[in-house]
Amino acid sequence: MRTADVVIIGGGLHGCSTALHLALRGLRPILVEKDYAGRHASGVNAGGVRQLARHIAEIPLSIASMALWENIEDLVGDDCGFSSHGTVLVAESEQELAGFRARVDDLRLKGFAHEELIDHAELKRLVPAVSDDCPGGVVSRRDGAADPFRTTQAFRRRAIERGAAVIEGVSVTGLARNGSVWRVETSDGPIEAPKVVNAAGAWADRIAAQLGEPVPLEVIAPMLMVSSRVPPFIDPVVILRGRKLSFKQLANGTVVIGGGHLAVSYRDENRTVLDWTKLATSARTVWELFPAMREATIVRAWAGIEARMPDEIPVVGPSRTSEGVFHQFGFSAHGFQLGPATGAVMAELVATGATNLPIDGLGIERFKA
Repeated sequence: MRTADVVIIGGGLHGCSTALHLALRGLRPILVEKDYAGRHASGVNAGGVRQLARHIAEIPLSIASMALWENIEDLVGDDCGFSSHGTVLVAESEQELAGFRARVDDLRLKGFAHEELIDHAELKRLVPAVSDDCPGGVVSRRDGAADPFRTTQAFRRRAIERGAAVIEGVSVTGLARNGSVWRVETSDGPIEAPKVVNAAGAWADRIAAQLGEPVPLEVIAPMLMVSSRVPPFIDPVVILRGRKLSFKQLANGTVVIGGGHLAVSYRDENRTVLDWTKLATSARTVWELFPAMREATIVRAWAGIEARMPDEIPVVGPSRTSEGVFHQFGFSAHGFQLGPATGAVMAELVATGATNLPIDGLGIERFKA
C-alpha cells in the first residue's frame, strides 16, 4: 500500500505544477498519469503565454502566473523557451475595434491595465507584416510564448527533485473514502492519502462524477499546424477573434498556426482525426492577413485532447461534495499560461484550506443542477 500526503490525478502541466508547489511546501505528493507527462493538451498546445482576452474570473490567476513566467528558470531550473514579445489581438474592422475599446475601458474600471488599445500606426509598428486594412487592435506587452512540452517536463523534473513521486503509465480506476483518507485505486495498486487533486484534463469529469458532482465537460481537440521556414517577419503572438486564428513565428523561422478549429477526438482511444477542411480555412486566413506567408508550405499538423467547459473557464477549487478533494481541470484550450500560478493556488488550498488569490467564479458549484 502506497501512502502520500496528496494524490494528484493527471500529469499535465497543471498536475506537475501542483506537485512541485506541494513539494515546495514540504508535503509528499504522488502524481499518477495514465500515459506520460504532457501526452495530451499540455505537451501539444500552441504555447501561448497570454494575459490578453481572458475572462474576468481568470485574470487574477493570469496576472499571478505571468509573474512566475517572468522568473520561470528560478522556479524550475529551465527557461522553458519562454520569450516575451507581447500578444496582439488584431481588429479586422472598425466595428470590431470599437468592441475591443469597450472591453479595455471596462477592464480599466475594474483595476486591470494589462490590455492596451492600439491604433493602426502602432499595430503596424508591432506587426509590420499585417494587412493594411486592419484599423488597430489590443496589445498585452508582457505576454509571450514558451515550449509546452519542455515546460511540462521541467515542472515534472523539478517536482521529483523536490520530493514528489511521479508514476506514469498507470490509470486511476476508482476513488473512495476509506476512513480518514481517500483510497485511489490504480492499475498498479491502491494509494491512500488524506487529500486528492483532480487534474485529469479531458478525463476529469469521470473523477468528478464518482464524487457525485457531474459536470458538462466537452472533450475537444484543437488543431495546430507548422509551416516551412520563412524569413523573420513577426515578433509578437497574433490572435484574431472574428476569424479563429493564433499565429507566432519561432526562432527557427517556422510559423505555428492555431486558433481553435477542432479535430475529432476519441479520448478512450487516445487519438484524434484532423479536419483538413478547417485547417485549410486557417491557412487561408493567414494567407489573407500576412502576405509574407504566401510562399510558405504546411509541414505538419496535429491536435491534442483537451477539456472545455460550457462557459470556457476552468474548474479550480474544492469539491462541494467530498472533503479533501480539489478540482483543477477544464482549461478550455487556454490553460497553458495559467499553469504555474494555478499549481501554487492548489498547493495553498490543499495545505491551508484557503487561498489569498481570488478564484471566485471558478468553483465546480456553478454547475450544480
